[in-house]
Amino acid sequence: MTDSDREEVFERIPWETLERPARDNSRVIMAVAGAVVLGALGFSFVRNQPVAPPASAPPAATAPMTPPATVAAPILRSEADLYAVDEERLAGHAAAHAEWFAVEYISFDGSDSSRATLEGLLPVGVPLPEAPTGTQVYVDWVGTTSVSEVGALAYEVELIVRSMAAAPGEGFVRRPPARLVVDIMIGPDGAARVVRPPRQEALTAPTPTVMGLTALPDDLKAEVESLFGPVVGGEQLADGRWRVVVMTVNEDGVTRPRTVVVP
Repeated sequence: MTDSDREEVFERIPWETLERPARDNSRVIMAVAGAVVLGALGFSFVRNQPVAPPASAPPAATAPMTPPATVAAPILRSEADLYAVDEERLAGHAAAHAEWFAVEYISFDGSDSSRATLEGLLPVGVPLPEAPTGTQVYVDWVGTTSVSEVGALAYEVELIVRSMAAAPGEGFVRRPPARLVVDIMIGPDGAARVVRPPRQEALTAPTPTVMGLTALPDDLKAEVESLFGPVVGGEQLADGRWRVVVMTVNEDGVTRPRTVVVP
């Protein structure tokens, strides 16, 4: 082939086949936008998945630490603060402490625990009660009869105590009631304390009242005795009923006087 023939061949090639075809930019834009959307969805999915905590080595064993011993300081209150409390509550507090003291003071069994309790209630330096070995005393009951305020947060509590005592080798015998007067002070910490050993005073014998008992009609008396027991007498009320004293046998086997009201 000659040079002239080659040129003729080139002249017959369409020039548009030698030019780079124009690029379609719309397809590129759509592809990029799709990739952005897929990336955003993937990031959102990964972000919402629970993430397992990284594995960590078990903590090294350490010796237990003993917290430093601390002693709570007592809360001290001024006299004005204590007086701000209801006076009846303060008096009741003093009476309750006096009753507790009276039980421990009268009771006696010789045990170390009883002695330690009473030692904590008595003022410092006051000797503890003494008795022959084997002596036992227990409080049957105790009751407060009066509480008098004798000074600033100072109270005089009067009590009646009845006890049961047993001498060494003997049985228990109920003792006559005793009247104790205990001086109590409310301290700045709000605690009640016995100021001094109690005073023991003679108990005035009670004076009985007089009932105006009269005889019941025979038919009413017979009916009452059939239901309750022997009739002692009665008082007729304003509405026509009778308040009657009868002797009734109780469950413990003791016959005691009792009042009943009958039509």
